[in-house]
Amino acid sequence: MRYGYYGYYFDSTYLLVLIGAILCIWAQMRVQSTYRKYSRVRSRTGMTGAQAAQRILQMSGIYDVRIEPVRGELTDHYDPSAKVLRLSESVYGSASVAAIGVAAHECGHAVQHHKGYVPLSVRTALVPVANIGSMAGIPLILLGVLLGMNQTVIQIGIWVFALAVLFQVVTLPVEFNASGRALSMLGGYGMLERDETDACRKVLSAAALTYVAAAASSILQLLRLVLLFGGNRRRD
Repeated sequence: MRYGYYGYYFDSTYLLVLIGAILCIWAQMRVQSTYRKYSRVRSRTGMTGAQAAQRILQMSGIYDVRIEPVRGELTDHYDPSAKVLRLSESVYGSASVAAIGVAAHECGHAVQHHKGYVPLSVRTALVPVANIGSMAGIPLILLGVLLGMNQTVIQIGIWVFALAVLFQVVTLPVEFNASGRALSMLGGYGMLERDETDACRKVLSAAALTYVAAAASSILQLLRLVLLFGGNRRRD
């Protein structure tokens, strides 16, 4: 997997990292452009993201979840441990179709939690080990290399990193389901017209691409590590 040219070597596995990076950049550009487009389209109801979220929660029978603003753009998230739905400033007070779509998506996570959606519970349980995997996996592999290609340490590093990849994979059905719930609630509760719901679908579909790209990038990175260090033989 390494090719020499006049004393220099090219590691072909870097292509996997490059592909992953391109996917993530493309997905991020796509979600930002789509969100900006529909953030300029005001909903006919005039509801803000916060008001839409409050209505969805109430109509879903959820009364113990707080809604709070949080700094940043597209930093929206639902915290199941604290039962807090945090909406970015550009969503919380905006009456755009995009803002309502994003708020509804986060409400989808609150509904998942309320109904005991199993994939969400699995993802929540994986958060601590995923954090360890993302922070310790690569350093452990590098430590194994510094220790003279110690395969035991390297293999532990690969398995630890794989936990972070598993988290990314488990995240996909959770996010897709939350978007599906959001669109169903927006239409079923009569909060948006059909064309507005279609616009929300475009925003949420673009957002979903970021999770797909992140998962694909992590898988490619794991594949690269396996190709480089996954063997049991000592590398020269």
